[in-house]
Amino acid sequence: MINRFLSGRTGYFLGFLASFGLVGLALVIQTKYNLEPCPLCISQRMVFMGVGLLFLIACIVNPTILWRKISAALQVAAALGGAGVAIRHWYLQAHKEEIIADCGVGFDYMFENFPLRKAFSLVFKGTGDCAAIDWKLLGLTLPQLALIAFVGLGIYAIYLARLNK
Repeated sequence: MINRFLSGRTGYFLGFLASFGLVGLALVIQTKYNLEPCPLCISQRMVFMGVGLLFLIACIVNPTILWRKISAALQVAAALGGAGVAIRHWYLQAHKEEIIADCGVGFDYMFENFPLRKAFSLVFKGTGDCAAIDWKLLGLTLPQLALIAFVGLGIYAIYLARLNK
């Protein structure tokens, strides 16, 4: 019964809702606990939105077998990219003693005042504020939770592609 419900466009729409729901949840946590997101947090949110848009496109386009394969490959690639950012963020938190404790410049400042290549380099390098652990759920930090979500979305994309053969 679940397979029947998720087959076709409904499954892709749920992937879209999950992706953007996670961004909404991050914004709620940010607001409720008065947290300032670091560049890697913002990057992860952007990737969640990208994955969500890929699910939405798959929902809107009448899927052929080839389109499902291409769509799944793009969704999985985006989710893996997000997982990579989450792993980097987790690594910075795990090694915070080795990282300069200074907070770096903000995300907006980087993209307004540095060349694009340099700004992206700074974003993925992480800053002192990326190493801070400000919030946990069940003992897991936000990057760890994001990693679980990215892996889950990637698996879900593969599941949908196989389901809709």
